[in-house]
Amino acid sequence: MKRIHLHALPLRLWHWANALIVIILLITGFSVRMTGLPALRPHDPVLVIHTYAGWAMTVLYLIWFAYSLASRHIVRNYSLTGLTARKIVHQTRFYLYGIFTGEENPFRASAQDTFNPLQRITYTVLMFLFVPVIILTGLTFADIAILRHYVLLWKIAGIANALHVLGSYIFALFLIVHVYMATLGPTPFSHIRAMITGYEEVPDNHGEPPAGSPLKTDNTLQGNA
Repeated sequence: MKRIHLHALPLRLWHWANALIVIILLITGFSVRMTGLPALRPHDPVLVIHTYAGWAMTVLYLIWFAYSLASRHIVRNYSLTGLTARKIVHQTRFYLYGIFTGEENPFRASAQDTFNPLQRITYTVLMFLFVPVIILTGLTFADIAILRHYVLLWKIAGIANALHVLGSYIFALFLIVHVYMATLGPTPFSHIRAMITGYEEVPDNHGEPPAGSPLKTDNTLQGNA
């Protein structure tokens, strides 16, 4: 076994801080939906916590974006260039079949390429579509006069609310799947431990794609689930 470095400290700090905020947002958001907005006062503790958590998520997203852009984390791990249907199908087959029959993961993680093809697609859509939509629609309900003016002028409150709720359901589903997928490493806690320490223990032949992997002949993407 050997240790490889996968996650930089700034990204690990962002990951855990963002995870905590997302959980707070989901709990308070679902509480608001179950209670009903008309029954809540503007200064209701649930709304206040949800609002502050929303601002915290916005600030953290901007910090993540700036750091990821400056460190080329976005270019290395969120670019869809080089993805092929064969790689996507191969990774999908592993999760649906190969993982249950003892096959090796066709992806090999490295600090330069942390996400497998399915993760690249999922995280790219999440970070560059759903997160901005949730933030922007959340801002329409913030106590900002100019925003409130245009929301009322364009009559988009209903659409913004629907998109915000839809985004929260997608986030809740993602969180469940994400936690499950995090247990599919060499050991149930190896990926989780790597997100804490930055390092993951892997077999000595970790850098060599298994037989039959598209990476045997195409090294555009190299990594691990």
